[in-house]
Amino acid sequence: MSNKHRFLRQAAAALALACCTVGAAVAATTITITIVNGNAPNVGFNDPTPAQPVGGNSGRTLGAQRLIAFQHAADIWARTITSPVPVRVAASFEPLACNAGGAVLGSAGAVEVFSDFPRAPKADTWYPGALASKLAGKDMATPGEAHIRARFNSRLGLFPDCLPGSPFYLGLDRQAGEQIDLVAVLLHELAHGLGFQNFTDEGTGEFFYGTPSIWDHFLVDIRNNKAWVNMKDEERRLSAIGGATLSWNGERVYKAAARILSPEPQLLISGMAAGRAGGKHPVGDASFGPPLGQNAVTGELMPLIDQANGSGLACTPLSPANAMAVRGNIALVDRGACPFVTKARILQNAGARGMVVMENTGDPVSPLGGSDPAVRIPAVRIDKATGEQLKTAMYRRSRTSSGVIASLGVDPDKLAGTDWVRRVRMYSPEEYSPGSSVSHYSVDTRPNQLMEPSINPGLAHDVIPPHDLTFPLLQDIGW
Repeated sequence: MSNKHRFLRQAAAALALACCTVGAAVAATTITITIVNGNAPNVGFNDPTPAQPVGGNSGRTLGAQRLIAFQHAADIWARTITSPVPVRVAASFEPLACNAGGAVLGSAGAVEVFSDFPRAPKADTWYPGALASKLAGKDMATPGEAHIRARFNSRLGLFPDCLPGSPFYLGLDRQAGEQIDLVAVLLHELAHGLGFQNFTDEGTGEFFYGTPSIWDHFLVDIRNNKAWVNMKDEERRLSAIGGATLSWNGERVYKAAARILSPEPQLLISGMAAGRAGGKHPVGDASFGPPLGQNAVTGELMPLIDQANGSGLACTPLSPANAMAVRGNIALVDRGACPFVTKARILQNAGARGMVVMENTGDPVSPLGGSDPAVRIPAVRIDKATGEQLKTAMYRRSRTSSGVIASLGVDPDKLAGTDWVRRVRMYSPEEYSPGSSVSHYSVDTRPNQLMEPSINPGLAHDVIPPHDLTFPLLQDIGW
């Protein structure tokens, strides 16, 4: 098929948690992004529910504010990418999967993928429709088809069975607070549609209709430095669930990472009682409290025990014995039962110098969320295996001393979210997560990146360096 182009339709990839005309006239340095409103009257973008202007969004109805936010996100992308072919986005707000504890915010992806088209950089390789059109210099889409299909959750935060109390924030000013910033979600999903997604089945390792995608040329397994395009199906399947084993081997992302990412946070364990727990341990840092730095906060590590099963939750004021144990030390507590900021405040009030939260599942470490300006001690999360190892090391402690020294700081020689040669890692959890695995950056990039599998608070509405690594990856694949 090297002498003619071919195409196939591709289902949109979902952003799972817990994801009209826009632009100026076509020119060499701009792109037109057309939003095709797919909602019926009185729903979604056409919802007539009255709304007050918020954060620079002047819409007077819920539907109008949604459309203005979408236009704002599309404008950001229109100022960033170039193409002689306008991009069409079929978009709608509609009910998506959700419950009281979590929700799908939205989903988006390429409607069609193409290979072996005129001027394709790589033969026998799938490219998303919008990118294929740019590279070919003509619209490759089936007449009447959009390049991108995008859906967003119309019920989010508005009903008791759909993440109540956490609706989309429709302002344009990044002041979402505890709400979910719709503009950030829109930027994320539009990136998927432009090509920040793999078309290979990560669950089986099978290429889409036997052909690799452009993504597979850049995705590399850290353990053997082997690209996905050169692997067999089973190798790819296992690589997708390796846990911190995949990296992006693209020049644009590699160069930009040094400008954007911060040193990797770490927990350094030492002391006469440390035993096998000694050494460096990866951590998830906190969105609250002071940031970790090269001047590490150091102290003896002491476990908190306030539950009958021997765990410590720190959700209520500490007993005198526990307060004495953590005073002037770094406290080890278990995850659960109350917010992380609550635990930190209680430990801080008891005189602890820092907090280490032990995960209660086998998941990789991830950040500690929350916001509280009153918290002044550093906090990190460690995985369950590390926590159990530390508890074993502290088994013969006294009431005020464990002989295990903990230092909360950063590794100046390693960038957060990168492998040993500073390639940015991709999301490869130990259990396959459809719609999230592989087609996102790792959750431990710092500062948080737009294209992590979950939308983090405080994201800049930006897709380029020096704030963000989204556009450099799209440049690597051809944008």
